[in-house]
Amino acid sequence: MEYNVLLVEGNRLMIEQLANVINETEGFSLAARYQDSADALGQGAVFHPNLIMLDVETNPVSIIDEFKRVFPDTSIICLGDHWNAETASMLVRAGARGYLIKPFTGEELKKAIKTFSSSGMEVSSEVIAFFSPKGKSGKTTLIANLAMSLARKTNEHVGIIDADLQFGDMSVFFNLEPRSTIVEAVRDVNFLSPVSLNGYFAPVNEQVLVLCGTKNPSLSDKVEIAPFNELVNMTKSMFRYVLIDIPPGFCPMSIAAAELSDVTYIVTMINGAYEIRHMQRAIEIFKDWPDYRDRVKTVFTRVSPCSLEEQMAIEAELGYPVEGILPNAYMTVSNAADNGNMALDLEPNSQLAKSINILADRLVRRKHIDWGKS
Repeated sequence: MEYNVLLVEGNRLMIEQLANVINETEGFSLAARYQDSADALGQGAVFHPNLIMLDVETNPVSIIDEFKRVFPDTSIICLGDHWNAETASMLVRAGARGYLIKPFTGEELKKAIKTFSSSGMEVSSEVIAFFSPKGKSGKTTLIANLAMSLARKTNEHVGIIDADLQFGDMSVFFNLEPRSTIVEAVRDVNFLSPVSLNGYFAPVNEQVLVLCGTKNPSLSDKVEIAPFNELVNMTKSMFRYVLIDIPPGFCPMSIAAAELSDVTYIVTMINGAYEIRHMQRAIEIFKDWPDYRDRVKTVFTRVSPCSLEEQMAIEAELGYPVEGILPNAYMTVSNAADNGNMALDLEPNSQLAKSINILADRLVRRKHIDWGKS
């Protein structure tokens, strides 16, 4: 598609720079440029733009309303000097397709258009944290396959953040060799926008991307909580679903990720009655949240027999609802990994696949929006 761009930017030097980028980018041409929004509203319609790039440093919502009235069928991308999650959300709710930080390169412009044209920037996303009282719970397998299931069921973009800083293994699970990790993303977050942050994620396919964990456990102290929070908030503007793998046990990182999440899955492997006691103790800590029953869900892995009756028995002993159970499918998962596949693909009719798809269905029903109509 060819984009005929109407550019509105108040700064004289910036408008020259952006105009050159637009004209030099394949697939884009500058129809007209204005330093004053009133002039653009009064004169710009004669150029029949199909894309408006609009500086919104002052009175952003009212300006978007005016441009939507004059250009009802034209996409609007707002421009700003720095990223702010609240501002971006407000602009999208007002009718913009996205929010781009200036100045930008031609490559960043094309990436932004591709992202915003496919689904628009997030107005709302679902953040799901995966916590385990102890290690070896099977949550990596759950996260990886659940991400694939969500993407297929919804045709939405799904992002995975590997915040298990010392021993995260999402890159190994997906056989990825990332150029950047969470360490670099957190380090650079104050200079990034969703478009540039996207480059730090390694693609599994067109819909599922992973921000991989540290390459060495000794680098874990490089990831500080405040910039991590900024990272998650920015990631919410990139994906419909954000899945965060957090360290086992309670630590500053696991607490921060859980606080940022809409849902926290506590995941543990059934390996005797003490695992249920661990789950009970974890739930007790989350009871500080007044809405913990809505936000805290429990999942048990390696359950045998993996049946509704067994789930009900675990639930009765736990004294808390059990969101899902997964079977002991070590061989399926191992064979899938050895062949570079997901367990969902290797045995799509297996109990494991069915259990993960049930969890995906429940997440979709929590906040289903027809984004194609946004």
